[in-house]
Amino acid sequence: MSARIISGTETAKQISEELKNEVAELKATRNIVPGLATVIVGCDGPSLTYVGNKVTMCEKLNMRPERHDLPADISEKELLALIACLNADPAVHGLLVQLPLPKHICETRVLMAISPLKDVDGLHPVNVGKVMIGEDGFLPCTPAGIHELLLRAEVAMEGAEVVVVGRSNIVGKPLASLLMQKRPGANATVTICHSQTRDLKQHTLRADVLIAAIGRPRCITADMVREGTVVIDVGTNEVGKTAEGKRILVGDVDFEAVKEKAAVITPVPGGVGPMTIIMLMKNTLKAAKLALGA
Repeated sequence: MSARIISGTETAKQISEELKNEVAELKATRNIVPGLATVIVGCDGPSLTYVGNKVTMCEKLNMRPERHDLPADISEKELLALIACLNADPAVHGLLVQLPLPKHICETRVLMAISPLKDVDGLHPVNVGKVMIGEDGFLPCTPAGIHELLLRAEVAMEGAEVVVVGRSNIVGKPLASLLMQKRPGANATVTICHSQTRDLKQHTLRADVLIAAIGRPRCITADMVREGTVVIDVGTNEVGKTAEGKRILVGDVDFEAVKEKAAVITPVPGGVGPMTIIMLMKNTLKAAKLALGA
């Protein structure tokens, strides 16, 4: 029997309706519209697409987008000055700088310059630390989206063996920290695997929940997954283009083969991807409420 497919697209639609109602209530009761400022340096194609999608989602939810497109040769000093202005602007509740940045700009200094209270990407060390110790802060959007998918799919996490393949600061590490916390939808036993793991298959076969976030197309094959596993595919890999020039995207999981063994699986595209943007919107709404002391 094929796996039950979790649609991130459909789940994100459900959450968007919930957020739209909350945004409307906040405007009606407190006359506040959550504002998200996005900063992009240069004209990297994928980055422009990502920022455009975030602006579009803001508009759909009746939030206020504020987009700053900067030239690729802008100095780090000028970028930091803009961030300081946005930090001080009460109409800006969430602030993100699209990565990657040009090589002449220090990514760490830029991320640390963003106010932790406006860090809706969840990348500031203060918010990373809060995830680690289980305190309330802004969760990185992709791990938060994965957690939301697991919760809404009613996947039993307490005591589960979770294997995360990938150790990035954006997905693997914060996700592991989130799932091991003493909180509802967590309390799991988490193993992190990576490119230097010996006998990866030995670990993945032990998983009740397998999360692939290593950035290698179809690297998780059917022989690495046991029957009845929950499989979450975070990867988005371009493997070619159609005759019409459309990108062909696949995940880190060999979807067609693995779905015949898994109990639950996410597709690529249409799985984790849509959840990342909607969780950014959720963080922006949260930042607006925090600014009001709500």
